[in-house]
Amino acid sequence: MSTVFTFRIDGKDVAGSEGQTVMEVAEENGIDIPALCHLEGIHDRGACRLCMVEIAGSPKLAAACMTRITEGMDVTAHSELLLEYRRTVTEMMFVERNHVCAVCVANNHCELQDTAEELGLTHFDLPRISPKVDIDASHRLFAIDHNRCILCLRCVRVCDEIEGAHTWDIMYRGLETRVQTDMGIPWGESTTCTSCGKCVQVCPTGALFEKGRAVARGSKTRRPFLPWMKVVAEERGL
Repeated sequence: MSTVFTFRIDGKDVAGSEGQTVMEVAEENGIDIPALCHLEGIHDRGACRLCMVEIAGSPKLAAACMTRITEGMDVTAHSELLLEYRRTVTEMMFVERNHVCAVCVANNHCELQDTAEELGLTHFDLPRISPKVDIDASHRLFAIDHNRCILCLRCVRVCDEIEGAHTWDIMYRGLETRVQTDMGIPWGESTTCTSCGKCVQVCPTGALFEKGRAVARGSKTRRPFLPWMKVVAEERGL
C-alpha cells in the first residue's frame, strides 16, 4: 500500500501517493501548470522547462513534471517570477526556429501559440536566430518541418513507449539538435516506421503533419488513446 503525502500547491491543500509528481497531483486537483512536453500516457522528460515551480526552502526552480512529491512540501506554481520566466522560455522557443504562424498547418490549433497567448506574450525582445533547417516530406503520408519543432520529444517517446517502433530519436547538440528517423535517414526510407501517425497526433505544433493538410485546418486528435494504450502495454509487461 502506497504512502499518501499531503502538501500545498499555491496555498491549496492537496494529497498524492508516493511516487507521483507535482504535475500529476496538480492535474488531479484542477491546478493548471503550463507545459508543452508533458503528455498523459507517456513518461516525462522535462524538456520544455515551462512547468518550473518554486518549492519553499529550495533556492532553485524545479520541473513539476519531474519532481516527486514529499510530505509537507509547499509549492508555488504561479507567481510573477514564474510568469516572467515562462514568457522568456516561450519566446526562446519561437526565436530558436522559424515559426511563421500565418502559413502553418497548425495555426490557431497550436499548443505553442496557445501558451504564448495565455502568458500574454505579445512581442519578442530576443533576436531571431533564423537557422536554415530542412523539411522532410519523403514519407508517403506525413512530413516533418524542423522549422516548427520545439524539441519536446513527444514523438520520440510515443514511438518508443506506445508504438514500440523507436523510429524517432535525437541527433547533434545545441542549436543543431534535431529529431531524426533511423539514425538520420529520410523518413520515407525508414524500415521501422509503421505509419501509425501517433507521432503526428501528439506533436504540439505544426512540425509533424499529414500531407495535404491545409493551413489552420483543425486540431489534431492527441490525448484520448494514450493513457489507455499505456495501461495495456504495462499490463503486458512491455
